[in-house]
Amino acid sequence: MSRAARARVNLPGLGFIAPALVGLVGLYIVPLLTTIFLSFTETQPFGGAAFTGLDNYAALFSDPQFWSSLGNSAIYTGIVLIGIPIAIVTATLIHHVRRGKAVYRVLYFLPIVTLPVAVGMVWRYILNGEFGLLNQALSVIGIDGPSWVADPSIAIYAVAVVGIWMNLGTAIIILGAGLTGIPPALLEASSLDGAGPVRQFFAVTLPLLSPSIFFVSVLSVISSFQMFDLIYVMLQRGSEAATSAQTMVYFFFDQTFVQFNRGYGAAIAVVLLAIIMILTGLQFQLQRKAVFYG
Repeated sequence: MSRAARARVNLPGLGFIAPALVGLVGLYIVPLLTTIFLSFTETQPFGGAAFTGLDNYAALFSDPQFWSSLGNSAIYTGIVLIGIPIAIVTATLIHHVRRGKAVYRVLYFLPIVTLPVAVGMVWRYILNGEFGLLNQALSVIGIDGPSWVADPSIAIYAVAVVGIWMNLGTAIIILGAGLTGIPPALLEASSLDGAGPVRQFFAVTLPLLSPSIFFVSVLSVISSFQMFDLIYVMLQRGSEAATSAQTMVYFFFDQTFVQFNRGYGAAIAVVLLAIIMILTGLQFQLQRKAVFYG
């Protein structure tokens, strides 16, 4: 087949993918290349940029705020990952419910379809140190609760617990789909061999569920390192708690849109992208040993 004939055959397919390709280039590739270019410049608040080479990166890696925000992002991500075992147990229990299974899934999925700003505002009042519902409940049993979202030493942990609550629904839905795909014959065979429910869970269910667990872990790491809205809404802006608990994206927001240092902010974004790519690559390397594709 000649080159012209092949082009005519491929033309309809190219027409179908053209809208998606235009969106990919316009909304992802161009902004990415622009951000990388800006990271090598010093920008002015009202326009104009001067090429500065690696100065932004040198300043970034010597900035204590960068390392503090990176540490907070790592803490938040680590705590959110604790929600995966909780989701596994919850999804398994829901899977074995005979009636009302869909109702439970909808209830757990509600935080996902709720605006993060609304979620943050509600939890900000719940965790308020003076009149919050949590501290009022603790006072009934004689415990004087701390200022959860105003204490710099615990603010990031309070926000991370809310992050677990927000992400639980997505993990349960994905893991529930994975549980549905496990052949009942394997569970029946293990039962005939004398395996009890606990033994079946660890020897059969968990290995066959590992692809879904891997997928949830990748999504959790990516979304957690990009977390911004909860910090912005739950912690009072400019407070000591907000400064000590700022994540990488919050640090990017402050430098880019508050300090108007777009070149420095672009460097933060590029470093964050590199970190997420490295962590995702490590997860894909580990899945070769830990994930079982039956």
